[in-house]
Amino acid sequence: MVSAGVSKNNSAAGVPVPAYQPVARWLRESSTGLIALAVVIGAGSGAGAVAFRWLITSFTRLFSGHQDYSAAGGQAHPWLPELGPWFLLIAPVLAGLIYGPLVYRFAPEARGHGVPEVMYAVAERGGRIPAQVTVVKAIASAMCIGSGGSVGREGPIVQIGSALGSTLGRLTRLPESRLRVLVACGAAGGIAATFNAPMAGPFFAMELILRNFAVESFGAVVLSSVTASVVGRAVFGNTPFLALPPFALRNPVEYLLFIVLGVVVGACGVLFTKVLYWIEDACDWIWRGPEWLRPAVGGLLLGGLLLLLPEMYGVGYPVLQNAVEGGYVFGFLLLLLVGKVVATSLTIGIGGSGGVFAPSLFIGAMGGTAFGTAVHAWLPSVTASPGVYGLIGMGAAFAGAARAPITAVIILFELTGQYTIILPMLTAIVIATATSKALLGQDTIYTLKLRRRGVDIERSPEARRLAGLTVPAVMEALPEPLPAETNLADAAHALALSGHGILPVVGDDGRYQGCVTARAVAETLAADHKATETVADLAELPPLLTPESSLADALPALTNAPGTGLPVLSADRELTGWLTHQAVLDALNPSTVTAG
Repeated sequence: MVSAGVSKNNSAAGVPVPAYQPVARWLRESSTGLIALAVVIGAGSGAGAVAFRWLITSFTRLFSGHQDYSAAGGQAHPWLPELGPWFLLIAPVLAGLIYGPLVYRFAPEARGHGVPEVMYAVAERGGRIPAQVTVVKAIASAMCIGSGGSVGREGPIVQIGSALGSTLGRLTRLPESRLRVLVACGAAGGIAATFNAPMAGPFFAMELILRNFAVESFGAVVLSSVTASVVGRAVFGNTPFLALPPFALRNPVEYLLFIVLGVVVGACGVLFTKVLYWIEDACDWIWRGPEWLRPAVGGLLLGGLLLLLPEMYGVGYPVLQNAVEGGYVFGFLLLLLVGKVVATSLTIGIGGSGGVFAPSLFIGAMGGTAFGTAVHAWLPSVTASPGVYGLIGMGAAFAGAARAPITAVIILFELTGQYTIILPMLTAIVIATATSKALLGQDTIYTLKLRRRGVDIERSPEARRLAGLTVPAVMEALPEPLPAETNLADAAHALALSGHGILPVVGDDGRYQGCVTARAVAETLAADHKATETVADLAELPPLLTPESSLADALPALTNAPGTGLPVLSADRELTGWLTHQAVLDALNPSTVTAG
């Protein structure tokens, strides 16, 4: 007789095995178990996206009296008509008094634009995100956006979905490798559901969160995205996120203009990145009060900006759509572009919670449409309508800020449903990505936040672990060098005894002349068994290592080395030691490394 909750299979020691253990092992180890978890996370993140969008709409109606105040043109709050538009000074302050303490007390990770925190959790914390982030981020971001914060909702929904995936993964005790995949599943599901973009969700998660396209990971992330999209479409319907008229190109000559557009709007994305952190630094330098009060006090500045330019209220998709449809003149488009850069940066700087993806689209739409307006006035018979340039500018600005070209192409196609602009969009996005890298180096709007904390996720986990170690800490004693006059037969014997497959060569004065490899010696002897060459004739110069080199820098040098080790040279090219592959492998295990 087997008691309830215990399986019939007992362990070797006779201890009953709980019935849930085979299920837990299936979830942890099998591919089908990962798929099942991905579907559950997709459904959960889809429902979370629906709830989050409902929260944003509810708080927007509460604080402004409109479903989306950015298109209301500075009207009064219908509940407080006597205040006129001056209620805009009050709304961000009231919201800040609520979400500021909430974030400070329960989930500091919920502050800011969200995606860097998820990237950090995947790269440095094995995918572990506190469970309370889901609720706190949803409430704080919805209140921030609903009260006028000029930020997007993609950062919050990515963080919400990722926290859900992390929580489920930790409850099922998944290993870190799978926990990271579930975090990406949550991010993909959130993007897919909130933007009705089932293709863009996986690419966003793989390109920005996981930063690789492994087959097993990709399959799980796609299933999560599809499941979330089904949930989202059941509520929001199956229509493109932005309802725009069809656009078409007029002349192949326009591709030259799209190259220029990629440079201009890509530079706008870089400007947005720089201004965002300039204003954040300025707010950090000015503010001396408690952090929980910062969003409320800073809300006065945000409210003043909204009084001057109410189109900056919230996410601003109606304004973006009006711009692309030709609703604004050239000068006002530039004003909206500058206003969005400042408003989003100020919202983040005062401690607000929201994403930067939607603002980058907004900036690109304004810059692209302004560019299109100018070139259309210059070449009306050759160029398409300014809206085409606005659509392409959206993708180019995001590529310039986030440097995620694949995501930019896919998500813009799905957001707009405009297939005819794919080729010019690819052109502009590639150019914008190159422009961003030239102006900003390796950093992006997401990774720069982490680099400012001293975290470089561009390096592999192994490289990050090795970054603090220098070559002298792990280098070995130098093997006996070969004199330059050594004949090849003697050299072959010495190389065979060394076990390295490579040995340093020194001249009569003991100066380093290079290295000779077992392969070079063997090939020469095989070609001519009476070879008269010496090792000096076969010496080559492998990558240079010095005592100042870090192991992170030495790793690619060793990878390209012709043998299993490399010499370490001082500044005056004296041989000081020997670094091997095994030494670097040992350094990856901290317990085997002693201080050098």
